[in-house]
Amino acid sequence: MGEMQKIRAGRHCTFAMHVHLVFVTRFRHKVFTDAHLRRMEEIMRSVCGDFECELVEFNGEDSHVHMLVNFPPKIAVTKLVNSLKGVSSRRLRQEFPDLVRHYWRANKLWSGSYFAGTVATLRVTPADSLHPRPEGRNTANRSR
Repeated sequence: MGEMQKIRAGRHCTFAMHVHLVFVTRFRHKVFTDAHLRRMEEIMRSVCGDFECELVEFNGEDSHVHMLVNFPPKIAVTKLVNSLKGVSSRRLRQEFPDLVRHYWRANKLWSGSYFAGTVATLRVTPADSLHPRPEGRNTANRSR
C-alpha cells in the first residue's frame, strides 16, 4: 500500500485520517530560505511525533508551508495546529536571528489563520453497490 493508504490501528478503532495543513507567514512576508524550511520540517516532525501523528509530506516556499499529516481520531486538529505553529515559531526565531529581526514587533512568525482540509484516502462507493436490491423490486414507488 502507498503512504496515503497506510491504515493505522488504535485500541478501539482502525483509521486512515489525513489533513492537509497550510500555514502562511505573518503579513505574508517572504522570509523563508531553504535552511529555514529544512529545519522547520525537522521541528514539525518532532511535534507530530509528540501527538502520535505522522508528517507524511512537507513542502514550503518563502511565505508559506504545506503539510500532510496522518493523525489519530483522538487528536483535535486545532490543538495540533496550535502546537505546530507555536513550537515552530519559537524554535525558528531562537535559531535564526534574521527571523527575529524581521518580526521584532509582532514576536510572531505565523499568521493567526490557517487552512486545514481533509484528504480522502479510500474510494467511497454508493450504498446501492454495497447492498444490491433484489431484482424486480422497485423501491421508488414504495408507500410509507
